[in-house]
Amino acid sequence: MRINYNVSAMLTNNALANNDNALSASLERLSTGLKINHAKDNPAGLAMAKRMNAQLKGLETANDNASDGISIINVADGAMTEVSAMLQRINELTVKAATGTVTDEDRAVVQEEVAQLKEEIERVKDTTQFNGQNLLDGTFNVKGYTNDDYIKVSSFSGKTPAGTYTVDSIEFADELDADGNPTGNKKVTAITLGADFPAGVTAVPDGVNDTVAPSGFVTIKGSNGFELQLDLNDSPDRTPANPNPGPVTNMKVEVTDIGPMRLQIGANEGQVLAVEIPPVSLRNMGIENIDVSTQEGAKNALGRMDEAIGFVSNVRGKLGAYQNRLESTVNSLDVSEESMTAAYSRLMDADMAEEMTQYTTNQVLTQAGTSMLAQANERPSQVLQLLQ
Repeated sequence: MRINYNVSAMLTNNALANNDNALSASLERLSTGLKINHAKDNPAGLAMAKRMNAQLKGLETANDNASDGISIINVADGAMTEVSAMLQRINELTVKAATGTVTDEDRAVVQEEVAQLKEEIERVKDTTQFNGQNLLDGTFNVKGYTNDDYIKVSSFSGKTPAGTYTVDSIEFADELDADGNPTGNKKVTAITLGADFPAGVTAVPDGVNDTVAPSGFVTIKGSNGFELQLDLNDSPDRTPANPNPGPVTNMKVEVTDIGPMRLQIGANEGQVLAVEIPPVSLRNMGIENIDVSTQEGAKNALGRMDEAIGFVSNVRGKLGAYQNRLESTVNSLDVSEESMTAAYSRLMDADMAEEMTQYTTNQVLTQAGTSMLAQANERPSQVLQLLQ
C-alpha cells in the first residue's frame, strides 16, 4: 500500500473526466438538437452540411423569385385583358364605320371614341407596373439594333442567335388603294437577305399578301424557329416626303441577348428564366394611325384590327406559357427543397432517442466514477492502521 502516489485515484479520476466530457457533449446535443455542434465533431460532415445549407437557402429564395415571376405575369396579363376588351370595342366601331348606312358625321363621332380608346391603351401600356418597373412598354423586351436611322428591330424569337446580320436591300414602291390611286405611303416590293442569315430564312412583309406591309413591319423567319421583325414605320421611304425612294442597302441588324427580365429560379449560377414582354403599343399592333372618320379609312382599319387582336393574343399566350413553366418550377423547387432538407436533417440533426440513451449511460458512469473516486481517495487512510 502506498501513500505518495494514489494510482487508483488517478485512474478513477481520468475515467471520471472522460465520462464527464461525454456527458457534457450529450447535454449539448440534446439541448441544441444537433449532432454536429463544432468542427471537431465531424470536420468533413460540417463542410458538407454548410454547402448543403447554402444550397437549401438558395432554393428557398429561388422559390420566392419564381412566385414573384408568376405575380408579375398575372399583373401583365390582367392589364392586357383590358387591352383586349378595348381592341374588341374598337373593332366593333370599325365595322360600324365601314358600312355605307352611316354618314361621315356619324363616323366622326365613332372616331372620337376610337381615339379615346387608343389613348387608354397607350396609358395602360405606360403605367402598368410591378415593384416600380414598367411591364408593357418594352422595358423587358429583347433588344436589337440596326445601322439605319429609320428602321428599328421590333422583336425576335428566342431561337434567333445573337449576332450581326446583313439585309442586302429593301425596295419600295407606291402603295395603291382599291381604286388604284396612290395612298401616299410606300409598300415593300422586294427584300434581299445577306448570306449571314441561316439557310432557309425568308423575309415576308406582315399583311394580307406577300408584297404589301400595311402595318409597317417585315418579318424574317425560318423553319427552325428563327424569327426577326423589323419596324419600317419611320422610314422616309414609306412617306410622301420622298416620292422617288431608293432601296435601303447593306443594312446591318444586330441581335443581342439583353433586355428580358431574368428570373433567378435556381440556387446556382446560370439557373435563370428570361421573360420577354414586348411593348403592347398601338405601333406594335399596327393601329397607331387608323382613322375611321371615312368609309375608306374604316375599311383599311378592319384588317389592321385583326392583326392587333392577334398580336395581343399572341403576347398573352406567350406569358401564359411562362406562367405554366414557372408554376412547374415552383413545384420542382418544392420537391428539391424537401429532399435537400431531409438530407440536411440526416446529416445535422441528433437522434434524440439514441442520444438520450447515451446520455443516461454517461450520467450513470459519471455518478459511479464520482463514487469510486471518493472510495479511491479513502484508500491511503487505511495505511494509518498499520502505523498504530
